[in-house]
Amino acid sequence: MNQYKGIQKVLWITLSWTLIALFQFMIGWGSLIEVAGGDIEFDPWIHFRGSLFTGLIAGIVGGSTLVFVWEKWLRTKPYGWTLRSMFLSYVITFFVVSVPTSVFHESALLGLTLWDQEVWQGVLVSHTRPSIFIPFVFWMMVVLSTLIVFLVNDKYGPGVFANFLMGKYFHPSREERIFMFLDLRASTTIAEQLGEEKYFEFLREVVKISTPGILRHQGEIYQYVGDEIVISWPMDHGISEMNCIHCFIDIKKDLLARSVYFDSRFGVRPEFKAGLHHGHVMAGEIGVVKRDIAYSGDVLNTASRIQGKCNELGVDILLSKSLIDKIPNVLSHFQIKEMGTIELRGKKQRVQLCTLPFPT
Repeated sequence: MNQYKGIQKVLWITLSWTLIALFQFMIGWGSLIEVAGGDIEFDPWIHFRGSLFTGLIAGIVGGSTLVFVWEKWLRTKPYGWTLRSMFLSYVITFFVVSVPTSVFHESALLGLTLWDQEVWQGVLVSHTRPSIFIPFVFWMMVVLSTLIVFLVNDKYGPGVFANFLMGKYFHPSREERIFMFLDLRASTTIAEQLGEEKYFEFLREVVKISTPGILRHQGEIYQYVGDEIVISWPMDHGISEMNCIHCFIDIKKDLLARSVYFDSRFGVRPEFKAGLHHGHVMAGEIGVVKRDIAYSGDVLNTASRIQGKCNELGVDILLSKSLIDKIPNVLSHFQIKEMGTIELRGKKQRVQLCTLPFPT
């Protein structure tokens, strides 16, 4: 996982969980006032600071565990092992967070130092009462809810889930987007060589290694279609810092860096070819039993056909000239080679295509 993105997630978790802890304090304090009226003898600010401290520590410690450990386990380990390990790590993390916050609270409540014996006796008593299961279960639900949000967000792709929740795609809307069709070279030969089960493992490893490059350059994974990955960008995101081009270059570099691994495990190295094009699409929710975001427009068909010309023209990447013209400063970073105006299968209009090498 990109470390910067991981840290961003931890910060969002810390903020969210701190607000939840403070909201929990407000509910408890409001209920206490309602029961006791004005006859309350202890300082509410002690409990407020305790809740604030709990949220911050829980967010930093628990959020880091969730982002940098749990999400990795869910992607790489068997689910049975993962669920058991997650529960055990939650128990440990709960007490790692709960004990210091209880010490802080007891010290403030009793007006004693953090190391006073009476403070630690109070912490021991509070952690051996049956009532400890209330915050234990409550925070377990908070953690699981956070994890579910992350998993669903991963399913739809970064940014798409938020738009889905906001109802952006409930009514179809017209957008200008860039699409890249990534296709594995010699996939039929590789599948015959490896067999079904090992070929599926091969594809899974290829996707896992390719994904960080997509995320680094703000790509949205639209579809996995067999050995093909369809990646999309809103127009401004795709041309910004030449994301749509650098995405392919990073994927190529990441796969090349793992060549020894693929040679030793599968006896073959993966290579992608790519076709890119831009244009307007209609975007909206589709499906009844299984709902998803779907794009409809000629740009997808054209991008797919462009990718299909890579073998014929002997290149790894092809882009429409109209897309190249949209990308600022591209000529100062890449040696663009025009491939001529090509007739694409099923298309009446010919398309001017370009290719490019790695950055000079």
